[in-house]
Amino acid sequence: MFGRKKKEKSAGGGQLQVIRDAFALVRKENPSALIYMAVAFVAALVLGIIVGSAAGHPVYFAILFIPIGILVAFFLFTRFANSAAFSSIEGQLGAGASVLMGIRKGFTTTPAVSVNRNQDMVHRSVGRAGIILVGEGGFAVRQMLNDERKKSERFVPGVPVHEIIVGDEQGQVSIRKLQKTMKKLPKKLSPNQLREVRARLKAVGGMAMPIPKGPMPTRAPKNPGR
Repeated sequence: MFGRKKKEKSAGGGQLQVIRDAFALVRKENPSALIYMAVAFVAALVLGIIVGSAAGHPVYFAILFIPIGILVAFFLFTRFANSAAFSSIEGQLGAGASVLMGIRKGFTTTPAVSVNRNQDMVHRSVGRAGIILVGEGGFAVRQMLNDERKKSERFVPGVPVHEIIVGDEQGQVSIRKLQKTMKKLPKKLSPNQLREVRARLKAVGGMAMPIPKGPMPTRAPKNPGR
């Protein structure tokens, strides 16, 4: 019983730390975001007073709209936190790997399965869509993707292989849209097939590389009040 309480306390503390880190990042990357959050809360409170005045109970409705204002401000906070997190890692070595490893469900990622002297690199993710090779870097990354495709087809023949290049040029996927693009890929493998593919590729491994540090929110933190 005491062990369970200790785990729950640790989980709660970890969640609060994530929120604190995200708050600090938002304040650093976009200080005006805090003003928008405050305005949203006040606007919800004013709306409650207006509705309450029309109903003849302004104080009651003002109190009633306080949690609504908190929810609206918290929703804006999660949006600003995601945007700030992407801004903090854009242009950094391994930014794509950081985003890929932030996908909490459905994909497992091995960063830097291929890296050249110019620090162009390819990451490999495996999910129900098959194998997704994600390249970061310059012109050479296309050949690196092709080489990794051949390697994947040799180890797990018949499994769909997708190629994505991170960037802002035509035909590339921006770092901010990478997770959404991954999740939109059609599911081709059954759970059993997925386990087999992961097992076969586990032996291939990857290379050690630096991953940009800092919070990488991918979904709204749990309401601390719950």
